[in-house]
Amino acid sequence: MAIQLNNICKKYGNQTIIDNITLTLEKGKIISFIGANGAGKSTLLNIMSRLLKADSGEIYLDGTALNNLKSEDIAKKLSILKQNNYVGLKLTVAELVAFGRFPYSAGNLKMEDKKIIDEAIEYLDLQKLRNHYINELSGGQKQRAFIAMILAQDTNYILLDEPLNNLDMKHSLQIMQVLHKLCIEKNKTIILVIHDINFASVYSDEIFALKNGRLIFSGRPKKLMNSETLNQIFDFNIPVYDIDQHKLGLYFIANK
Repeated sequence: MAIQLNNICKKYGNQTIIDNITLTLEKGKIISFIGANGAGKSTLLNIMSRLLKADSGEIYLDGTALNNLKSEDIAKKLSILKQNNYVGLKLTVAELVAFGRFPYSAGNLKMEDKKIIDEAIEYLDLQKLRNHYINELSGGQKQRAFIAMILAQDTNYILLDEPLNNLDMKHSLQIMQVLHKLCIEKNKTIILVIHDINFASVYSDEIFALKNGRLIFSGRPKKLMNSETLNQIFDFNIPVYDIDQHKLGLYFIANK
């Protein structure tokens, strides 16, 4: 089963944001969307989750048109974590993770819900922080708490919009390792918008590249990671080297 996008288009006024995109996202993989700022990545992710309506085209979730599904049914199959997660209420980690059960419990938690919440907290190694307030956590701890909430929602598809945003190198690595673990151990399909091409190269099974709202590349990381292809996507030369069986783009020494 998969998520299928057929001829998706989106405009704001006269500006085309998504330009006739057709693609298939296969289940059980880590799939990354890359591209420069304004390429349309986050917009496409929002359309995929039905947070944003496409102007035209159709999305199928496991063979059923997304528009034919009720919101509560979608929430049991597909979850999304937005780029900026601001919680105005004073919530503990456990209270935040409990929100993931809302599609099933409507706020009335049963024993099964509480068990799943505890398992999500343990899986993300948050046991010692479960009673801490979200605003007391570091950036990496906070992101793990939000991912635990998504895990408690227990969907097959997890959409993440720049999950490494504002994280340092150590916490970025930890989050990518957690996502890889979820894909392997829980058979989750992880679909993420990501800026760091090297994290995308190392951890993704498949990569899609957008430019000016158009899909200009799709394929495995090894196919993507060459200077010519990266230049077409980002408009500057990025040297690519083989390091420990991975292809990495050393963009910080580009143009030297």
